[in-house]
Amino acid sequence: MVETLAAPRPAASNPDVLCPGAKVYSTCPASSGQKDYKRYKKSVIRTAQWSEDAGCEGMLIYTDNSMLDPWLIAQLVIESTFHLSPLVALQPVYMHPFSAAKMVSSLSALYQRRVDLNLVAGGFRNDLIALNDPTPHDARYERLAEYAKVMLDLLRHHSPVSFDGRFYQVRNLTLQPPIAQGLLPEVLMSGSSSAGLNSARAIGAVPVQYPEPPEHYAKPEGRPLGSRGLRIGIIARSDEEEAWRVALDRFPEDRQGQITHKLALKVSDSVWHQRLAELGESADNDISASAGSRNPYWLGPYENYKTFCPYLVGNYETVAHALSGYLQAGYDTFILDIPALEEEFDHMRAAFQMASREVPA
Repeated sequence: MVETLAAPRPAASNPDVLCPGAKVYSTCPASSGQKDYKRYKKSVIRTAQWSEDAGCEGMLIYTDNSMLDPWLIAQLVIESTFHLSPLVALQPVYMHPFSAAKMVSSLSALYQRRVDLNLVAGGFRNDLIALNDPTPHDARYERLAEYAKVMLDLLRHHSPVSFDGRFYQVRNLTLQPPIAQGLLPEVLMSGSSSAGLNSARAIGAVPVQYPEPPEHYAKPEGRPLGSRGLRIGIIARSDEEEAWRVALDRFPEDRQGQITHKLALKVSDSVWHQRLAELGESADNDISASAGSRNPYWLGPYENYKTFCPYLVGNYETVAHALSGYLQAGYDTFILDIPALEEEFDHMRAAFQMASREVPA
């Protein structure tokens, strides 16, 4: 008799999508700096289950030299949920495209679950230097496009794959086990730079950006061709004062964090990193202003080195209006920052659903 895996917990009773018409991913807690990995494991499981119950498409899992292996975290997420898709950050310097395709197909075969991919070129220069990878910024995206082409051809086609590129060459390579068509991964790619955007479009990936304030985006006459994604944090409440109190309690000013942020800027060649820094210098973000006159677009967590994305802060109506600006500009995939509490999903749902009603059908 074949033993079946027990359900990890009761299934969510009402897993509605967070934002009608858009895919929403959460983000897994980062493993860097952890001292108690038993506690960290529980945090990953808890966040994954919150995300699934809230109706998220999946959950982003970070990767860099300081983190636990994202594939092992992905397996933990799969075993702790019913349908949430791990969104694994995939960096070419860590593994050959054949190995990445093998990971996806193996997890899909073992669990009959989809594993999504977030392709990154590597924004921490010190990580790349430590691995003896001097490849310039734009060439890293050329390499990433080749990497994705080999990997996705292996996943999408059962016939042998051959490829002769600048960075990768394979001959008559076949992937076993083949992946079921219904389990092919959604593919996202960092796309804040022109090199990243071009590479994403070349392989049919969703380009993910760190957004500027929503008013910086013109409303297109028609929906842009292809999906677009963004990374954003949200702290929304029914009362604006309460939202800002929560935001400032969660992300207080940190002098050491500000110093680390400036040092990180000096060693990063990421376009989005530099652009957010420019926006921070010019932003009108007077948090002492009266309720209703504050700018909801907030870079405080980024400038204090607490996270790497902008935040929207305010009451439901204010945050919803900002979100509707992104939706109307054609963004249909959102990667939310790490949730602090399960209740945050209820507040974000209220803002997202209000925003979707502001967008013309």
